[in-house]
Amino acid sequence: IDADDVARLEQTLDHYNADLPPLKDFILPGGGAAAAACHLARTVCRRAEREIVSLSRAEAVSSDLLRYINRLSDLLFVLCRVLARAAGEGEVLWRSDKRRRGRGE
Repeated sequence: IDADDVARLEQTLDHYNADLPPLKDFILPGGGAAAAACHLARTVCRRAEREIVSLSRAEAVSSDLLRYINRLSDLLFVLCRVLARAAGEGEVLWRSDKRRRGRGE
């Protein structure tokens, strides 16, 4: 993994993110089977990222690797959104009780 790999990943991320509306709420896992599987993949990726960060405290770890795994998690999140929309399921939004009460809902 090197800086070129990170750059390619970021280009892919930008490509898929370009057509998505900005987020105003947190998104919960769901949105159809493919999106849910992608959310699971992101969970595994985030776990790997935490392990790599822990390892980096004891061993030399490439900063490109750390950036790559972080951006991979971001890409998986964006792909979850894309897959949910493609399935016609929409995104499952989280809204706190506090926000609902504040809006009179």
